[in-house]
Amino acid sequence: VEAVHLIANGKAPRIPQTEEGATYEGIQKKENAEISWDQPAAALHNWIRGHDKVPGAWTTINGQVVTFYGSSLLDASVPAGQELIIKGASRPGLVTKNGLVVFGNDGKMVLVRNLQFEDGKMIPASKYFSADDTTALELTEEEKKIAEDIR
Repeated sequence: VEAVHLIANGKAPRIPQTEEGATYEGIQKKENAEISWDQPAAALHNWIRGHDKVPGAWTTINGQVVTFYGSSLLDASVPAGQELIIKGASRPGLVTKNGLVVFGNDGKMVLVRNLQFEDGKMIPASKYFSADDTTALELTEEEKKIAEDIR
């Protein structure tokens, strides 16, 4: 009550704040979002989800920075998949039909659904090894005629 009366009467003390530490920059920065692999699966999941979408939790795979999005804890038997070496991880990840499975230092698993590369390209994690496979679309003569009519 006394503080309210001091403010109302214009007699409340005023203490100016320092400018030290004041910023309008975002607190989360990409360089601070690197994944530390020496953690249990729950901590890895929380780190990835906590940095989803900005700035994005990242790691290095085949010399390239790859950002992980959309993780969930996986409580099942180890699924079949193609091994993927991840820098700093004690165990290779597995590219499965559902996404990329990574392992915590407790042996438990985290499923990552999407990956983004340095060039900005985002793919489903399950398509990691087929990401470079591109096939040209070949049109039949009838389809070429339709395409020309549309143009």
